Amino acid sequence: MTVTRPPTSRLAGILPDAERVVAEHLLVQIEELKAERNAVVLAHNYMTPDIFHGAADFTGDSLALAYQAARTDAEVIVMGGVHFMAETAKIVSPEKTVLIPDTEAGCSLAESITGADVRLLKERYPGVPVVTYVNTSAEVKAESDICCTSSNARQVVESLREDRVIFLPDRYLGQWVASQTDKDLILWEGSCEVHERFTGAELRDYRTGRPGLQIIAHPECPSDVLKEADYVGSTAGMIDWVEANKPASVVLVTECSMSDNVAVEHPEVEFVRPCNLCPHMQRISLRGILESLRTMRHAVTVDAAVADGARASVEQMLAVGRRPVPA
Repeated sequence: MTVTRPPTSRLAGILPDAERVVAEHLLVQIEELKAERNAVVLAHNYMTPDIFHGAADFTGDSLALAYQAARTDAEVIVMGGVHFMAETAKIVSPEKTVLIPDTEAGCSLAESITGADVRLLKERYPGVPVVTYVNTSAEVKAESDICCTSSNARQVVESLREDRVIFLPDRYLGQWVASQTDKDLILWEGSCEVHERFTGAELRDYRTGRPGLQIIAHPECPSDVLKEADYVGSTAGMIDWVEANKPASVVLVTECSMSDNVAVEHPEVEFVRPCNLCPHMQRISLRGILESLRTMRHAVTVDAAVADGARASVEQMLAVGRRPVPA
């Protein structure tokens, strides 16, 4: 049976008192239903603090969340994130019920490409391997040769023997990887609507009057943003960087709920917050999680053949770290 945590005062010091009282009332009901359903709640780093610090049993990046849930004895997984993340959890745990509180919680990047698009690319570039970012649908993963994350994208690309690689779907992440490898990358024109709104000029403005300000950016941002950054890395990498360096002041150039969540753990750091919210992530709420557990909606399904193909692409990625890079 999944062990749930008492919600009392979990959000003290994180939310204003009036908001906290309402949230904790919902959390009591969520915890009761988690125990009744043998359920866990996963929260991506971009979830709002009431979910991230209140309802979540596990927090982190989408792929890590899926594997954390798989290692539990929970029968039900509620995804605090977007639809492709819920699909990934289902792929990794096909025997479990995976719920997403709002079926409209999509992703501009994942929706920029389809399985049919990948098939056409493979016809156009026969024999060229397809590397696909995990921020994609199960169908796209299934059409790919190997997946990658933002933290291991270069390693995955360089693990392939071929000199030319199709890299999907984020063009900015692809450009970042291309700048660090001799491989010839064929890119797709996908992007994250949150990260692509940042500009290098905006970041230079943040430095004005703030000597020592550190800027750390996600590689889904445009190249002019990455050139201004003091560090570029995945969401987990950004969190680890703050923990290791403890800067006096920092800008996290990513979805702004993440700054709220990281700031809780580092009260000694000033977080300068450019606030680009993901409208899709914001569709997930405490009330939505409660209703999802109460009604067991909305269950995520993935066709078995698609799930097998997607799982194979993810497992190929996981194997890269366990084998030497070919000469």
